[in-house]
Amino acid sequence: MKLTWMLGGLACVASNAHALLRPAADDKDERKAWTVRATKIYTSTGRTIDKGVVIVNNGKISAVTPGSDEGDASTELRVYAVTAGLIDASARIGVSMDAVEQSREVAPEVRVASAVDLFSPAWERQVECGVTTVLVNPPDRDVIGGLGVVLKTAGDNAIAKRTLKPDAVLRGAMGSDPSQGNHPAFGRPTDFYSRRPTTRMGVEWEWRKAFFDTAQSKQDASKKFPGVERLEEVLAGKLTLSIQAWTTQDIRTAVFLKEEIEREGFGKPRLFIDAAAEAWKEPQLLARSKTPVVLPPFPVGGRTDDGAFMAWNVAQLLQEQGIVVALSAHGNSELDGRLAMQAGYAMRGGLSFDEALAAVTINPARLLGVEDRVGSLEVGKDADLVLWNGEPFEPTARVVGVIVDGVLRVDPRPKQ
Repeated sequence: MKLTWMLGGLACVASNAHALLRPAADDKDERKAWTVRATKIYTSTGRTIDKGVVIVNNGKISAVTPGSDEGDASTELRVYAVTAGLIDASARIGVSMDAVEQSREVAPEVRVASAVDLFSPAWERQVECGVTTVLVNPPDRDVIGGLGVVLKTAGDNAIAKRTLKPDAVLRGAMGSDPSQGNHPAFGRPTDFYSRRPTTRMGVEWEWRKAFFDTAQSKQDASKKFPGVERLEEVLAGKLTLSIQAWTTQDIRTAVFLKEEIEREGFGKPRLFIDAAAEAWKEPQLLARSKTPVVLPPFPVGGRTDDGAFMAWNVAQLLQEQGIVVALSAHGNSELDGRLAMQAGYAMRGGLSFDEALAAVTINPARLLGVEDRVGSLEVGKDADLVLWNGEPFEPTARVVGVIVDGVLRVDPRPKQ
């Protein structure tokens, strides 16, 4: 039977011994007006403010300015640094095999939002790690698994109220994941999974057939299939296509599919590749096709899922080619795997601080089409803030406070 991935990990721990983590629903501060004073404010717009203030009113940012005047002590927070809330464009949390269509390999009409578990403790762990916005996709066990949704990591336990962007991407996968559990039927089928695809080549064939049938369905109604409208939106460039591809061969297949669609006049899809661990081998290919990537967590041993090898400087190599890069923790909140740590690893591999910050804030916001709401500290945007006790992404710095939609979810103030 097809297998899904397991969620694990420990909650992030603030290094400030006096910091009080208060993400629980019955212990958070529901006020939506705050004055955050910091030694450094990193806005993700290229602007850094020394000794500044971020003012939050009614869940929105109302000011980002230099200043050190005293304010209302009851709504004032003092920290070393402030950044925008971190964004994970591949957070693999809150869903199970219930989000996988088992009877078909191509299921573009499936909405993962229908299967998200907002009561999972994984959401609180993400908040504690400074992650305030995530893209949640169907598990990559179908060739085309369905529609991903952009959610806030904290808030009301009704999916509609946590949704930042419904039907944000159409999600699919290259490689071995979609064919896992399937096997050839020699003679009589023995079970439900005696079917194709059983190889990488079969997965690619399913992709090509899906888009060919979509193009043909405009002239021949018999070619229509459930969810064909979503693939039409992809071809028209109205719906972003997100494809998981770990290895070089799978990255190439995804890029060649995009280029073939454009060359044959079928459409102009907007594609980004997730889990592109081996993108460092052929960055020119991604640059030529102007394909952004979401990098997976940096593995200590070098090998990631699907047998891919990930170089330490992959983010820098892609950045040098002008490729838009976002980083992901894949929902991991262990101390060595959380999203802030991925930014630190990328800096060790050659990214500047500003580039690493962009890779976990404004870059994923733009990929997901939510940059008007989140991804940077600007007046009018959602008040999603991360408060740090030192320079962000440094090994000695920790997240000590988190504000989501103006609500203080992790309190940096000493417990009274």
